[in-house]
Amino acid sequence: MEMDITTLRIAATLVSFVTFIGILAWAYSRRRAVAFEEAARLPFEQD
Repeated sequence: MEMDITTLRIAATLVSFVTFIGILAWAYSRRRAVAFEEAARLPFEQD
């Protein structure tokens, strides 16, 4: 099988898309909600 530039571009696009979907799934995971809520309140906490 010959790999040309188009095949490499398609593979890079697919890998990027899968990575993006993985980041979205991680960011909106219910397991991470508590940690993200705590991080969101950090600027408002006083020393």
